[in-house]
Amino acid sequence: MRWIRAAGRALLVGAVVLAGYTGLGVHAGGAGAGAASEDRGRGPLTLVTAGDLTDYLPPLLADWNDTHPGERVTLVELPDSADETRAQMISELRSGRDRFDVLNIDVAWTSEFAAAGWISPLRRERFPLDDFLRPVVDTATFDGRLYAVPYVTNAGLLYYRKDLLDREGEQPPRTWEELARQARTIAPKYGLDGYAGQFLPYEGLTVNVTEVVHSAGGSILRDDGARVSVDSDAARAGLRFLADGVREGWISRDALGYKEEESRQAFQDGRLLFLRNWPYVYADAGAEGSKVAGRFGAVPLPGPDGPGTSVLGGSNLAVSSHARHPASAADLISYLTSERVQRQVLTKGALPPVRAALYEDPELVRAYPYLPTLRQSVLSAVPRPKSPRYDQVSLAVQAVAQDVLALRQTPEQASARLARELGTISRTG
Repeated sequence: MRWIRAAGRALLVGAVVLAGYTGLGVHAGGAGAGAASEDRGRGPLTLVTAGDLTDYLPPLLADWNDTHPGERVTLVELPDSADETRAQMISELRSGRDRFDVLNIDVAWTSEFAAAGWISPLRRERFPLDDFLRPVVDTATFDGRLYAVPYVTNAGLLYYRKDLLDREGEQPPRTWEELARQARTIAPKYGLDGYAGQFLPYEGLTVNVTEVVHSAGGSILRDDGARVSVDSDAARAGLRFLADGVREGWISRDALGYKEEESRQAFQDGRLLFLRNWPYVYADAGAEGSKVAGRFGAVPLPGPDGPGTSVLGGSNLAVSSHARHPASAADLISYLTSERVQRQVLTKGALPPVRAALYEDPELVRAYPYLPTLRQSVLSAVPRPKSPRYDQVSLAVQAVAQDVLALRQTPEQASARLARELGTISRTG
């Protein structure tokens, strides 16, 4: 299940590094600029992935290899830690070697890799982007150009104890006020903590903060990272929602140490009334042996006045500026994002696909009843802040949010501080 959980973390999901691409435009800068010539466009491919722990990829690649004997794909796996995978990818890309030619990168890395000149812009017309869920395409763009092809998506959901809300005659919350009231009044009656997300200082905290800021109508960065916008009433409202939860006790102190798995386990063990997490939780919480199996539901995240905004997770296929076999790689990317293979990404890999039609397929909805809710969440979701220096942006968000959750800084102080720090990062980028 760790592979599924990696997807839930919005980190590398099936992180794929392939070879070449036929739809390359002129590179934005750096070595390897320009489209590859047709005579070197076809040949064997190298596919590098961050820990395929459910082993769903080998059968897909075997099908490809059977029908493309001259363009066989060799699978190479990197560590399943996204940080380690990212570090190894960047090391290879900076070296100029062609070991990694096309990369399946976390959606948050597209801007960074594009701005650094490590991946090349792609021709939009080469891929059926109109068949994808609309917001996922935005994660693959930077500076108005397409730099990747969406492969797997993800969006946050609010899990709730349906049995307890039903007993209290309550509907699942649609607003922050409703969530806070129910978490504050219902959870203690049953000996539960009220609400948890991923509040340990790591990438999950950046996701949770971005969600509350956008749910309130704000943003952290705008214009592909060119403008800092976090010093706003909306950002302060989002931070205040989280700080109030800690101060009033419906966000427990234990939750400040939760990542995805710790928070999932707390909900699955029957210790939480509400949980913000990714779709993978649905299968785990509903499995045999779970203390909440058959007793929970999932709805879109709440916001100040109604349904809120999730952050998009998942991964995108991008092409290195040192692509070796462009035509073969383009065909492989098309294959991996085709409807037939995307269906298997869901049914074999338990990963949310990017093809819109699959979310309305009756057979799949029967097997995966959360799909309509997930579709609604994805359609209203936003990417994480786009920046050529995303790693530094994320660390700044985490550090400031940690102080807010620890009640060391007010939302007003925190939003002003974060604006200053992001301004410095932007100016030195």
